[in-house]
Amino acid sequence: MAKQTNYVALLAGILTLVLIVASVFIPWWQLSVGNPTIATVNFSPINFNFALFNTLLSIPLILALNIACLLTLLAGGMALLVYAAFPTKSYAKPLLGFGYKKPLYALILFLVELGILYGSATVLTGISFPLMGSGALQLPSSIAPGGISVSVAVSSAFGWTFYLAIVVVALCIAARLYHRKVVVVPVASVSPVKLENLPPPPPPPAI
Repeated sequence: MAKQTNYVALLAGILTLVLIVASVFIPWWQLSVGNPTIATVNFSPINFNFALFNTLLSIPLILALNIACLLTLLAGGMALLVYAAFPTKSYAKPLLGFGYKKPLYALILFLVELGILYGSATVLTGISFPLMGSGALQLPSSIAPGGISVSVAVSSAFGWTFYLAIVVVALCIAARLYHRKVVVVPVASVSPVKLENLPPPPPPPAI
């Protein structure tokens, strides 16, 4: 009898939904500028916000991308759960093919957007912000008040949700590979036929 549940896909689907909920509140990457803080950037594929002097700024295009990514991840997680429960159905493999790729796409999108964000900030301000860690950055004379030397404390870090996303992607890929074992149906054993039980041969044709 074929196995009826792909537990790897089930775990991947559940953790995908957990990742969605967690990412709304906990960023995959965070940047803090100043001490006390004068600017913060909280960034994940489904939630991006930039606050300057405690004023939250919103960008409609990024908001639309966040909503699209959230819905895509949600659809992928639900597809994995349905597939995990019925991995031998005719529609199971298309569901798996749809669902397991979505966390991977979200992770790739996050890394691309983070690279663009980091590069744009460096070009516009002339300051090289750390991707991880903290330090004091010297403001260029072009943006420092009165041309005086000013240093600003900066810290950044990847949140645990980013590492959870990596785990989810790994589980999704494992679920796709494990599908081959789930759909294997063992060959039914055939009892040997005894010669004495065979019917007698037909008589030769009359001449």
